[in-house]
Amino acid sequence: MMENRILKTRLSLLLRYIPLMAWLGFTIVIFGYAILASLSTTREIFSNTLLKSGIHFSNYIDLFKNLNMGLYFLNSVIYTVTACIGIIVVVAPAAYILGRVQFRGKRLVNLMFLSALSLPGLLISIPLFSLFIQLKLTGSISTLILIYVFTNVPFGVFLLTGFFSSIPKELEESAAIDGCGPIKAFMKIIMPIAQPGLITLSIFNFMGIWNDYFFALIFANDQKHHTLALALQSIVYGYTNTGNYAGIFAAAMVVFIPTFILYIFVSRKIVAGITVGSVKG
Repeated sequence: MMENRILKTRLSLLLRYIPLMAWLGFTIVIFGYAILASLSTTREIFSNTLLKSGIHFSNYIDLFKNLNMGLYFLNSVIYTVTACIGIIVVVAPAAYILGRVQFRGKRLVNLMFLSALSLPGLLISIPLFSLFIQLKLTGSISTLILIYVFTNVPFGVFLLTGFFSSIPKELEESAAIDGCGPIKAFMKIIMPIAQPGLITLSIFNFMGIWNDYFFALIFANDQKHHTLALALQSIVYGYTNTGNYAGIFAAAMVVFIPTFILYIFVSRKIVAGITVGSVKG
């Protein structure tokens, strides 16, 4: 009887993992093909003889040497890193107050943040663009950074509120007894403890901002301020007309690989952060 139960349990687990393994295999094949295609020639791609004539790093060299990909890569790094830091600076104090302080109207404020999550970017893009024109803030890198920061505040507050509310209040009370003020307690005690939530939020923001196309198209209209997503669209259009499909794969890899590498190194922190926030929050 015991052996039959163990066999049924293993069979059940196997059936559950089969779809996951199939999807994983499909993803690996697609990703591997894209990498190999980016290092091949267009003729080899269409003849299904990838890397037959060797490895062609010239596909990547052409992007950075002739199409100014280095500038667009640097722009994306500046936008993404600065915006992620700005989001933490704005969101952390707000989420701390909502998660740990009782005040009149708290439920209404939480409801407003939750309602803001449902607003699509298309709906707020035109009012934001009109506002930035009136404030004469268009045509600079800071414009898009501000857009990224404030459009990601609702999600950040929603995610971090659960982390801050799960931290025992006795820690702050002990700090107060030792003469630690509220601001110092927040910076020295609460923020380090909430590190899993901060890392999870930063990773989600990084991937979303790095791959953003819609807001970049509207607010980064000057070519010298373009991001990798905008550059990729232009490269795909230009290389399609010239038949350079190997270059298209190379450009796609330049955009994709940074987020892929980031996810590999911090995937465990993402899972841990989400688990803590959902259970304790």
